[in-house]
Amino acid sequence: MAKSKTRAPESTLEEIKFLRSLADSKKKVRVKMENNEEVTGMVEFFDATFIRLTRPGEPNLFIYKHDIKYISEESE
Repeated sequence: MAKSKTRAPESTLEEIKFLRSLADSKKKVRVKMENNEEVTGMVEFFDATFIRLTRPGEPNLFIYKHDIKYISEESE
């Protein structure tokens, strides 16, 4: 069986689309960190390195992407 010589792409740009949709819709999200800590808020801004999580009544957080396990939308 011959091996495929094509490599998987470095980025599919799906992360950017997902974060942009969260920021535009102002949906509440839960961010689970690599250390299993969880925080909730709204993604207000993001770039290649971090996201800014806005939390009503609490300090906003700048979270490095390499510290994030996953982001999930919260049910209303």
